[in-house]
Amino acid sequence: MIRRYLKVTKPGIIAGNLISVAGGFFLAARGEIDWPLFMATVIGLSLVVASGCAINNCIDRDIDARMQRTRNRVTVTGEMSPLAAMCHGLLLGAMGFALLTVYTNAVSVAFAALGYGVYVGLYSLYMKRRSVYGTMVGALSGAVPPVVGYCAVTGQCDAGALILLVMFCLWQMPHSYAIAIFRFHDYESANIPVLPVAKGITKAKRHIVLYIAVFSLVTILLPLSGYTGAAFMVVACATSLWWLAMALRGYRQGIDISGWARQVFAFSIVTITLLSIAMALDFSAAPPELLVVSL
Repeated sequence: MIRRYLKVTKPGIIAGNLISVAGGFFLAARGEIDWPLFMATVIGLSLVVASGCAINNCIDRDIDARMQRTRNRVTVTGEMSPLAAMCHGLLLGAMGFALLTVYTNAVSVAFAALGYGVYVGLYSLYMKRRSVYGTMVGALSGAVPPVVGYCAVTGQCDAGALILLVMFCLWQMPHSYAIAIFRFHDYESANIPVLPVAKGITKAKRHIVLYIAVFSLVTILLPLSGYTGAAFMVVACATSLWWLAMALRGYRQGIDISGWARQVFAFSIVTITLLSIAMALDFSAAPPELLVVSL
């Protein structure tokens, strides 16, 4: 019984978000870690993400049934009813937002609400099924966790928060397009208009290269703006350039496109994990005097 309530929350996605929210939190904390605040932020955001995933499973159960990788989800097999999944998701969301509201601040809660609303509402209910730009909308929600972690400490949306938001948004695009390429037939069967299906793999390859190139430039804004140090710069340059070189291999004659896309996808996870760890460890001791945006 417990297993189905866990599976419907997509634990793999929650784990990935934990790494990024911790990276953002430790970057902002600059070595002065408020552990109760950290735990409340991590647990609260994890519950919010779990809530969004559970509700997404309810919304997507018709298209999940047509995709090989998702047709065994508990909301598709009947192991869990849509009503039970929805109630479970709403309860998790209420608990998560309550934790964030009590222990963090208005800016963190606002970003968490933004990510949740975009993912559950705009992306799941509309854009994913109807527009090739659905991936861009989904990327915004996927970029929120490190910003929530960062703002839980700072209590403000400054240049560091905005760099993290743009950086993680850009990362999501080639990551998602790579999945769509090696899962092309799944998305085609479910009639989901992701870029490779709607516009072709050639165009998707070009977008992957372009997004990684821009992502590479944005990552170095953290050290250039004084938020991190030289070690982060080295990790950022090494991982981003390696990822870019891997993406460019997609233009080789006779390459196995599916295998290439799996490699690009796998290294995207390595890249963002190493960057999250690097920014958590190689923070600047003194906060830079930069733009603060009022929310």
